[in-house]
Amino acid sequence: MIHDEMILEKNIACKMRDGTMLYSDIYRPNRAGQFPVLLTRLPYNKNLPFYSHRYLDTNRLVSHGYVVIIQDVRGRYRSEGDFQPFMNEAEDGYDTVEWAASLPYSSGKVGMFGLSYYGFTQLMAATERPPHLHAIFPAMTLNDQRDAVLYQNGAYALASSETWALESIAPDQLLRKNNDKTSCNKAMEKWSEYLNGIGELYQHFPVNEWPPLRELGVADFFYEFLERPLEEEGFWQASSIKHKYDRINVPAYHVGGWYDSLLGPTIRNYIDMKGKADGDLAKANQKLIIGPWAHGDFGSVIGERSFGVHASEDWIDGKEDLTSLHLRWFDHWLKGMDAGNFEDAPVKIFVMGINKWRDEAEWPLCRTRYTPFYFHGGGRANTKHGDGRLSMEEPGDERADHFVYDPNKPVPTNGGGTLYAGVNTTGPRDQSHVEKREDVLVFTSEILKQPVEVTGPIKVVLWAKTDAKDTDFTAKLVDVLPDGTAFNLADGIVRAKYRHGNSRETELEEGIVKYDIDLWATSNVFLPGHCIRVEISSSNAPRFLPNPNTGSSLINSSEVLMANQTIHHCENYPSHILLPIIPDVHRA
Repeated sequence: MIHDEMILEKNIACKMRDGTMLYSDIYRPNRAGQFPVLLTRLPYNKNLPFYSHRYLDTNRLVSHGYVVIIQDVRGRYRSEGDFQPFMNEAEDGYDTVEWAASLPYSSGKVGMFGLSYYGFTQLMAATERPPHLHAIFPAMTLNDQRDAVLYQNGAYALASSETWALESIAPDQLLRKNNDKTSCNKAMEKWSEYLNGIGELYQHFPVNEWPPLRELGVADFFYEFLERPLEEEGFWQASSIKHKYDRINVPAYHVGGWYDSLLGPTIRNYIDMKGKADGDLAKANQKLIIGPWAHGDFGSVIGERSFGVHASEDWIDGKEDLTSLHLRWFDHWLKGMDAGNFEDAPVKIFVMGINKWRDEAEWPLCRTRYTPFYFHGGGRANTKHGDGRLSMEEPGDERADHFVYDPNKPVPTNGGGTLYAGVNTTGPRDQSHVEKREDVLVFTSEILKQPVEVTGPIKVVLWAKTDAKDTDFTAKLVDVLPDGTAFNLADGIVRAKYRHGNSRETELEEGIVKYDIDLWATSNVFLPGHCIRVEISSSNAPRFLPNPNTGSSLINSSEVLMANQTIHHCENYPSHILLPIIPDVHRA
């Protein structure tokens, strides 16, 4: 297909080292010459603009003098082979980069772009050090399946895992499996029924008997992943970059969102590549931008909040869109142009509350004052109408708080970094309904007289006791507006037996136990008249699989027990949230 300025070549074959053929669409300038290549490798169908052109304007890239290659990864859509999620992307990525560099219209310099899975394909390719890969631009992506993809601090990411397998992966596998039109139509009709009813299917336990994929006969990996223990390092490391940062030797521009389901891994990728990448060039040229965005959503309205027109990908800071940002980056590294990249700050963040972008020299910010805000109360912090208080004053002799956690009636997911079908719960949302529940403890500060900026990593230190063999604890940071609207900013979860990390189970001893709950990070100014609030509970479903409190898991069991949870906040057990306070920036 030829247009005035662009030639589109469909389904161009690329042979992998094992003989498997992967297929790509190639968009290139309709003029003589050799041009740098921008490559993305995705499992979601190279022909669907929603994925292949999701936040970059391919026409502009081509008119700016780039060859754009969009490839179906192994085992997906036009490409041959078997799809094993995350497992083949390093070697296949290397082979594709070197093939792209050898094309007659290529200058020999290749960059990679893409978000989520096709952000990860960049990182895995980079660990193989293809000689012609010069820069990457990974957005909202992962580092390890056990870190926010399938699990988060030991808690299984139920809804997103089931959604991804059924909505994103199953259709192509059904088309491959059902060759004739009649069986194909029948299979797709059944698939549609399951997807339309997925809200109820999130409540089907045990998960390893989840009906849709079993009955459709697709996405076998879903069940294989469930059977793999978190401690099985050999299996999980095959699809991880956490131990391979020192093999990456290219500059990278990382993109994140405060409400992205992969915010934590995105930040860790930036920090660890800046500290561990191979060579000074790569270490010195890691960039990070974080907007108020959700996964794949770069708009100015996220959830129930509008952050202003300059929050959008279309007009970042009133200066440029995401395509322009990519072009400046790749112009420098692939064309040798002085595109001002070295003048860009290493970090650019969107500060919510005041809704402004700000450049920073590092992450976390060096001027941060990590300040504990302690939980207080007289033993009745249940609901927002209880006596739970939050302050910088250290606790004295105070009564503990109690709640009953019933896995059959979990706290419903309401906002945050969600990513699943059936209902849109992503982003900042009013928590008032959740805060009416007796199994949610609510600790609220006094009304603020001065603005308080919280920017950086956040954690809750919780001293808790349970009568369960194993259980979960959750925490949420909330900005309470003068009218009582309570918007979530960050949240986290920890499974008791994985409180010391995913690599080993630790039996839950009797008595009071310390839990560190990672809330990842945020940037928000709590304005005068607002309050800072923390919610504590034991569930967040269906985002996370409820803990049955039995010592087992609803992955392979449907038995549940209620748990009596006690949260201590006294001199010996000072439960608190550790907030990264940025001093004196917004005071009058």
